[in-house]
Amino acid sequence: MKYTAGYAYVLTEGKRSAMHRALPWIALLVASLLSSCNDAPSSQAPSVQNLPAIAGSGSSVPHLARTVAGDVVMSWLEPDEERMALRVATLRDDAWESPVTVASGDNWFVNWADFPSVEPIDDTLWAAHWLVKTPGGVYSYNIAVAVSNDAGRTWSVPVTPHDDGTATEHGFVSLFPWQGAIGALWLDGRNMAGHGDSHDGGMTLRSASIGNDGAISNPQLVDELVCDCCQTDVTTGKDGPVAVYRNRSDTEVRDIHVVRAIDGRWQANTAVGDDGWKINACPVNGPAIASSGNTMAVAWFTAADDDSQLRMAWSSDDGRSFGNPIDVDVDRPIGRTDIELLDDGSAIVSWLRQGADGTGEICLRRVSASGQPGPVQVVATTGASRSAGFPQMLRHGSGLVIAWTDVSADSTQVHTARIDAAIL
Repeated sequence: MKYTAGYAYVLTEGKRSAMHRALPWIALLVASLLSSCNDAPSSQAPSVQNLPAIAGSGSSVPHLARTVAGDVVMSWLEPDEERMALRVATLRDDAWESPVTVASGDNWFVNWADFPSVEPIDDTLWAAHWLVKTPGGVYSYNIAVAVSNDAGRTWSVPVTPHDDGTATEHGFVSLFPWQGAIGALWLDGRNMAGHGDSHDGGMTLRSASIGNDGAISNPQLVDELVCDCCQTDVTTGKDGPVAVYRNRSDTEVRDIHVVRAIDGRWQANTAVGDDGWKINACPVNGPAIASSGNTMAVAWFTAADDDSQLRMAWSSDDGRSFGNPIDVDVDRPIGRTDIELLDDGSAIVSWLRQGADGTGEICLRRVSASGQPGPVQVVATTGASRSAGFPQMLRHGSGLVIAWTDVSADSTQVHTARIDAAIL
């Protein structure tokens, strides 16, 4: 089924404007009249257990991560008088523990798509990141990374993993375990200083390692030209980290690519799926990756040929190659996807879909190891605008935990729920 997608995108000709480089979501006038044969209701509705609220009024942009022991950790932003605070809490049984404030500031860059994170690296080493404004422009900001050596109870003075000193964008960070240290992967705009958005000065993908003492090492250029503002994601494969991101070719094709690190060095990148989405813009819609053993799965949004699709692909060789893409949703997908693998070899994909009444529907769908999609399940509703952010999903035991920014009230608030994955 084809229709004109309602994706947001960012013009990359000339200097970006103060619209946060994103056009408003286009209304889907016929959405309420459309239905998809692959989105029939299931025989049993999913069991959704709302968890007690831990984040206060005005909270937003949750991020979920998992400890080595399997506990779920959530971080989020929350106003604290005249400052913004990054808070973190761990889920125990069916309730969140008291939150810890990682850091706060009055000069942070706060954004619906480029949001902070807290990531457990091992039993005691955790890392957190947020973004700090710098003089020079609306989208001039640096990455701040703090280290905890006591599993998130106390945090160090932050360090910056890049030292270019340019008044450009540095963000869309992924933190991950890397050779006993903290790996950081991010979009880096240093080449764009004085070049606008030309190919000679495009966005780059870079990485570095951060020790438990905050020391920066092993800086690398991973890709010299990538999409300007799509999220990155990293999983740990058999041979080391595997990252996914939205690439950008010289002819403005912006498809999802994967890159593997072996022995501390990033290898050549390859395409996950050849969608051929040619767009002189940034869709602000990054991919997600999950792994188990040699198996990996990637989920992403594309609107090639003005045909909005939420897709996924499997890899059985540790991310070296991927099979043919599988269409997860072709009926009003907005994107903002996440993915998890289950013990039976299937994958659960989450995404945001435009509801018939203009709301945003948080959807889940199981895809078997053979590539057969199950029914689409709507597990929560929020807005469809940028303020709704990127819903998060993480496996927890035999079920799933989801987190999202609710925009139904006068003020935003982070909500969470537990879902029984067995009936999806």
